[in-house]
Order: sequence, then structure tokens, then C-alpha cells
Amino acid sequence: MFGIGSASCSTAAVDPKTFPLPSADLKVAADAGPQTLVVAGGCFWCTEGVFEQVDGVSDVASGYSGGTKEHANYEAVCAGITDHAEAIKITYDPTKVSYGKLLKIFFSIAHNPTQLNRQGPDTGRQYRSAIFYANDDQKRVAAAYIKQIDDAKVFDKPIVTTLEPLTQFYKAEGYHQDYTKLNCDNPYIARNALPKVEKLKKYQESEAPATQPAQR
Repeated sequence: MFGIGSASCSTAAVDPKTFPLPSADLKVAADAGPQTLVVAGGCFWCTEGVFEQVDGVSDVASGYSGGTKEHANYEAVCAGITDHAEAIKITYDPTKVSYGKLLKIFFSIAHNPTQLNRQGPDTGRQYRSAIFYANDDQKRVAAAYIKQIDDAKVFDKPIVTTLEPLTQFYKAEGYHQDYTKLNCDNPYIARNALPKVEKLKKYQESEAPATQPAQR
């Protein structure tokens, strides 16, 4: 990542506790098993660090989407000579967390969806905001949610997130995986990723059911 000494990676200036959920969500059969979602929101170290903390998420992998296999490597993507975005592949249990709930976290915590081809200190199309939909239902729910948020004027600028068909997800080099978790002392991580992780943790704490006092 670039710009370690620059301003921090942007997070949406909204309160996730009051941020609307999608009015329509994916309907998944109870026995459907694990589901996946691929999104891009700037530095994949930052977005991976957030979604690894989400209840119901079993795995998050950093990688590249939007381009071809021969250029799916860190050097080429960072140089901006490919059409890839730094993306993450989220594997989740739909009985514990929904597609719509993950999109809410994506828009309200993981990044700022009103920044075009950048997030904080990282600039270029490889840092664009994107949802790589795997099927028409994912596309439909995501498109409707973006319109819902824009119509409600949740942000003071329109959302610039692109909806792109998921042709392939290429897993990034091993040293990128779990980067935030393993490198908390890295100045870039401390400045750009950890504030988002803390925002997610506080949100989940606020959403947790209140503990009932023991009966005597």
C-alpha cells in the first residue's frame, strides 16, 4: 500500500447503528450452506480486517477481481496497469448473517462508498469501490440498496460503487492474508485499518442482545 504518512483510509462518516438495512435481502434456503460475497473498497488489508471480525463470517481472503489471471499479482495491480481491484472474498453462514447485513457493513464501516477510485491515501482504479456480483439476485439486491441509500441521502455525496460481474477471484500472495490481524503495529494498519475494526466491534456490541439477569 502507498501513502503511509498520508491521511488515514476513509471510513464512512455515518453511524452504523442508524444506517438502514436493505429493504430487500437475498432469500437463502436454510440448508444452502456457506455463501460468498466479493467486494472491493480500497486497501484489501483494511476491508479484510473488518470482515474477519463479523459474526457469521467464517473466512475472508484478500485477492484481485476485475481482470485476467496473467496480471493478478500485487506488483501489476499496484502499478495500475491492470483492470483489477484489490478485493476480498467473504465466506459466511447465511443463518447467522445475511447478504444485506454484510452490504450494510461494507457501506457504513468498511470504506467510504462516495470516493471515486480511491480510499484515503490510496489512489487509482485498483482501489475502487465495487461489488462483484455472482448472480442476478446479488446484483438486484445491491443495486436496490444503493438506490435506497442515495434516495435517503444518507451520505452528502452519491455512492460511486460499481456493480461488476464476478468472472474470477484470484487469491493474493500469502503475505497479504490476515495482514491486519498479524501486523497491528504496522503504522499503515494502525492508522487506516484498526479504526474501522474498532468501529465494527462497537457496532456489534451495540447489536448484541442484552444479557438477562439470572433468575433466583
